[in-house]
Parts: sequence; structure tokens; C-alpha cells
Amino acid sequence: MNPAATGRPGAGKNGAGKNGGKTPARAQGATAGDWVSGARLRTLPLAIAPVALGTGAAVVANGNGHWEPVLAVLCLVVALCLQIAVNYANDYSDGIRGTDDHRIGPARLTGSGAAAAKQVLVVSFAFFGLAALSGLAIVLITQQWWLLAVGAAAIAAAWFYTGGKHPYGYYGLGEVFVFVFFGLVATCGTTWVQAGTINTESWLSGIAIGLIACAVLMVNNLRDVAPDTAAGKRTLAVLVGPRAGKVLFCVFLFVPFAIAGFFALFYPLAWLTFFVLLLALPAGIIAATAKTAPELILALKLTSFTALGYGLALGAAFAF
Repeated sequence: MNPAATGRPGAGKNGAGKNGGKTPARAQGATAGDWVSGARLRTLPLAIAPVALGTGAAVVANGNGHWEPVLAVLCLVVALCLQIAVNYANDYSDGIRGTDDHRIGPARLTGSGAAAAKQVLVVSFAFFGLAALSGLAIVLITQQWWLLAVGAAAIAAAWFYTGGKHPYGYYGLGEVFVFVFFGLVATCGTTWVQAGTINTESWLSGIAIGLIACAVLMVNNLRDVAPDTAAGKRTLAVLVGPRAGKVLFCVFLFVPFAIAGFFALFYPLAWLTFFVLLLALPAGIIAATAKTAPELILALKLTSFTALGYGLALGAAFAF
């Protein structure tokens, strides 16, 4: 009997690892392309979009077209580094647990044996460190020392998504993490450090982009329902099942356009956000009718670009 199919999160088919999972295959020597792939570039729009929205909202809050370029760039660096760090951290944690033994999508560095688990862990920590240093620079510039606690919470949440003994991503709470930190915290935090306040534009657009981030995670996990079930990883998609998961995906994806419609009543350029439906509608149709993993991967890519287009379009509407 395959121990990876027993339903235990730590089960793996190659023996026990550090966290009760498998011992990854011996590293074969990852190429530069492997490391770039491991960073999962398709997820980076989820870091860019909230910073664009938060900066646009800061222009509104300041009331004079003013924004802080240096702080905006630092917020972007924090968001990008956290996103890349959590991607490598997930690669490491899922790899040593044996979760990726059942993986359908692109091979991971740790699970495939392309890179040693410790190498992936070090790279993950390096990006966490860059995020922390950029965050510290923001604190020194703004003198808002309480932001250190927010940064620490973001790093801890990123690590314990799949890391630690009881990763909350294995218990259906991944969407909560992305909604809070890649939606509300990233958007509202960007506005706060540039304007010293959080306005309605920031709150509502943070909710919107947080929902799209949830859509990205949901469609990714819909692809992996069968292997995650076998590995004991109880994502929200696993808990509710594929049919309900597809409904939730569409809710996450399209409710933000209702929020954009509300803003269009006050910001004429916000109507341009609806052009992003040219990406969102195909993503929704493909996900709803998908029968194979490649179809869901295509929906994932379209949803990620939807996040980027939404953030840039609505952020620009606020700023101009």
C-alpha cells in the first residue's frame, strides 16, 4: 500500500523526511531555468496589482496628485520578494512532505530532485530577507514602527502556509491568507505608507484584488484536487469538491468587477477596467468546463493576467 495515499499530510512514498514526509530524490543539479520556473513567475502579478491599487488610492487620499515613488517601489519589492519567497517555501515544504509525489502540474525543484531541499530553503529565506530589509527601509523612512509587526506577521503567514507541523494551507485556509495579505494588507499598506491614511478606494480595491488572488489559488488547487486528496492536503478545493470549487472560482473572479462598476460612478476611467473581462471571461468559461489539467493551467494563467490588468487599470483610474 502506498503510504502517500493514507490521507496523512506528512505521508510520502520514499520514507520519512524532516517533517514526517518523504526524503526528496538526490539533487540532479538545477539549471537557471529550473530556478526561474521555481519562482513561479505567473504568480507575480498578484504582488504587482495591489501595489498599483494602493498607490492610486494614495494619490486620491493625498488630494493633490502626490505620491511617494521611493516608498511605492519599496512596497513593490516587499510584495514581489514575499511572493517569490512563499513560492520557494511551498516548493520546499511540499517536497519534503511528499505532497509533490502526486503532482500533476510543472515539476517542483525539491520534489523532482532537481535541487537539494536545503538549497531551496536557503533561496526562500534569502527572498524573505530581502522582503524584510525593504520593509525595514519603509519603517525607517516613515517612522511607523508598528509596521514591523505587520511585516513579521506577513512572513510568518507566508512560511506556515505549507511549512511547520500544522500548515494551515493543508486545512482549507489558503484563500484566507492570500485574501488578507495579497489583498488587504498589500493594498492598504501601500496606501498607508504613502498617505498616512486608508481610504475607501484602498479598502474596496484591496478586497477586489484579494478575491482575484483567491481565484488564482482556487483554480490552481482545482487542478490538484486528486493528487492533493491522495497526499492528505485538504485545500478548500478538496473540501468543497470540484463543482463547488468552480462556482467559488467564478465568484472570486467576477465580484471584483462589481466593485469596479461602483468606482466607475466616481472615476470615469474606471470603466476601462471592464476591458480586463476579455481575460476574465475566458478564464471563467475554461475553468467551469475544464476536464483536464492543461485547461485549468490555462485558466490559471488568464486569471493571473486578470489580476495584473485589473490592478493597473483601476489604480490608474484613481491616479488620473
